[in-house]
Order: sequence, then structure tokens, then C-alpha cells
Amino acid sequence: MIVLDGSMGEGGGQVLRTALALSLATGEPFRMHHIRARRPKPGLGRQHLTAVRAAVEVGCAEVGGAELGSQELTFRPRRVRGGSFRWEVGTAGSVSLVLQAVLPALLLASGPSQMEVSGGTHNPQAPPFDFLEKVFFPLLQGMGAQVTGELVAYGFYPAGGGTVRVQVQPVVALRPLVLDQRGEVTRRQAVCLLSRLPRSVGERELAVVRAQLGWPPETCTIGEVKSPGPGNALSLTVEGEGFCEVVSAFGAKGVPAEKVAASACSAMRRFLEARVPVGEHLADQLLVPLGLAGGGRFRTLPLSLHARTVIEVMKAFLPVEVMVWARPDGSEEVEVVAGGVA
Repeated sequence: MIVLDGSMGEGGGQVLRTALALSLATGEPFRMHHIRARRPKPGLGRQHLTAVRAAVEVGCAEVGGAELGSQELTFRPRRVRGGSFRWEVGTAGSVSLVLQAVLPALLLASGPSQMEVSGGTHNPQAPPFDFLEKVFFPLLQGMGAQVTGELVAYGFYPAGGGTVRVQVQPVVALRPLVLDQRGEVTRRQAVCLLSRLPRSVGERELAVVRAQLGWPPETCTIGEVKSPGPGNALSLTVEGEGFCEVVSAFGAKGVPAEKVAASACSAMRRFLEARVPVGEHLADQLLVPLGLAGGGRFRTLPLSLHARTVIEVMKAFLPVEVMVWARPDGSEEVEVVAGGVA
């Protein structure tokens, strides 16, 4: 049995989610201690417990320690099965992060899957569903699996109450992916989502986008949506040959709209100036599928601590090596090759 220290790397939920995903996909059981040891409230929170329970259902697994606040977990998968699944976080915890724990294995399951997950769809601590739908899912399709999704209801932090549905048509084996070139930007879009907030909030945010990025008015829209609680998310999308990137920022009580928009603009400007095809958060998501494919390569911004944590966990489960090179222009090249020792 693989033994993992949950305090490694970023010391939070990423260690657990990656271990669950790889355990399901490889059939290797694991035991983890010091779960989320570097967080103010260590142990399993509701979002993490939902991910564990989802993995148990998908993998017909035996589990020990699956309780709120637990810092020890034993997980033994039997077999991954497709089917229809429904999970509720019960808070504004991210539905995207619950999917992260089970989606990689379902890409390789023996049959199709349909998942409905309720919780937070737009949470500042995780990729929003827009990112999965526009950026991540199309790349999985490029690896051979068919993954589609729809946002049924919006759920903003802290009220939650959102729902997404995801459908997966699996493949026998994932194809390696190479993303090392980026063409010119051919489409830009800024969308400000508002729930139970004045329209003026969106107008102020989009004014900053136009001023700081120079995007024309026709690329900027306000979407007034229904949600159990108030919420605001600003989403900036750029597309071109060989790439798509979504950058988001989220409103919070006491934070001016201008500051929210400036944060999103800064992140988008950083991506555009780097001229890489893979953004920081996409790099976090791509590593496990490339590991399961046995190969792949991409060029990105300097890897986040989350991504480096994923690499450390991959070493325990997969016979691959992940190599990272710093380039003179400040970007990094990441290559996954078969031949490591699991």
C-alpha cells in the first residue's frame, strides 16, 4: 500500500484529490496521514469528504477515516465503474474540485458516466465551471475522451447552491498531448456575472477591462443570473490557434469592483505577455491526464505549488517521469515521459 504524507507540497486538498484520482485510475490503494496539515482547519472538510465519497462510489472502494475533520484516510479501490452519479457538497465548496478526484478514472472506465454535482460553481479557491467547459474539457477530447458539461444553476461563495452536469464517453487509452506553440489571439470576451447585486458593479468592472486591456465594448457583457445568494464573477476569455484561456476574479464583501477587475486584468496580461499556450491553472489540471496517457508536453507559466504537488503524488502511483525546464523567456516547459518507477 502506498503511504502518503498529506502535508507535502501545498499541504492542502490537492494532495488528497490527486491521490484519489490516481488510486482509482491505477487500482493502487493508499493510506494518507496529516491530511490538509497546512490549513487553518486541518483534516477533511465537507468539500474533501464529498470527493472521498464520490471516489468510493466510482471505485467501489473500501475506505477508513472518511469523517469530517479526519486527518487519516485509507482508500482501497476495487474497480472503476461508469454510471449515473449525484453528489452534494452541502456548502459553497467547489464542484470542480470534487470532479478533479474522479474524472481522470472515468475517462478510462468501461462505460459512459453522467455526473451531477451541487455546491459552489464559482468559488475563488478553485477553477470555475467556465474554465472546465471552455479550456479543460476540449483538451480531454483531444486526448480521445468525450467530455461535455452544462451549468444547471449558479452557486457563488459563500451561499453555494449551484449545480453542474458532466457527461463522459471514455476511451481505452488516452492519447498524449503536445501544447508547445501558441498562435495569435482571434477572440476576446469579458463576462461579468451578477447575482443579487446592482448592475453598476458590472459596469465598473468592465470599464476597468476596457481601460487596462484595451478590449472594445462589444467584447464586454453583463450576465445577471439567479443564485441562492449574492455573487459576482468576472471572466476573461481569449482564444486563438492552439489555445484557449479563461481568467477569473471574484467579488467579495468590502472589495471594490475596480480592484476585482484589476486582479483579473493583471492575470490576463501576464498570460498574454508570456505567449504560452497553457495557463497556470490549466497546468495544474493537465498533469494527471498526461501521466495516465504515458506522455505529453506543454509550455506554461512557472508552475504553481499545486502543480508541483501533483507531480510529487504522481511519482508514487505512475511509471512516468515529469521533467520541468525553465526557459530564458521566463516560461517553463513540462514533459511527461514513460519509464519512471511507481
